[in-house]
Amino acid sequence: MPTSFLTREGYQKLQEELDFLRSVKRQEIANRLHEAMEGGELIENAEYEAAKNEQAFVEGRIKDLDVLLATARVIDEETVAADSIQVGSTVTVQEEGGPAEIYTIVGAAESDPAHGKISNESPLGKALINRKAGETISVEAPAGAFTVTIIKVE
Repeated sequence: MPTSFLTREGYQKLQEELDFLRSVKRQEIANRLHEAMEGGELIENAEYEAAKNEQAFVEGRIKDLDVLLATARVIDEETVAADSIQVGSTVTVQEEGGPAEIYTIVGAAESDPAHGKISNESPLGKALINRKAGETISVEAPAGAFTVTIIKVE
């Protein structure tokens, strides 16, 4: 399994989700299943089916998080090289004629473009890795190629 990159914040957030699923969500589902079984015919019990489906989803997510956290490489943002872009770097880029945009390069598991966190596996993230401030790069994206200039690397 490939290594997943996580910031300390991202690792902590996923660990909290895992703890919640194990301690709270499992118990809620168990209670729902118990109540549904007391409701009579299980074959025609929609609540029982819904609870079983949710249980399967939660158990799958727990398994995924276990593997992800066990194989994750936590990026120490304080040791990220300031001269070239790496996972954990915060970069300011600008498309020609557009406003400057700030992104933090993170692993795929904590990618959240709406909040300025882009995956190192995304087209822009891949194109930025190992680049430096002042460079202009071409990005091959599904919607078409575009060019950005790297304004600043933190």
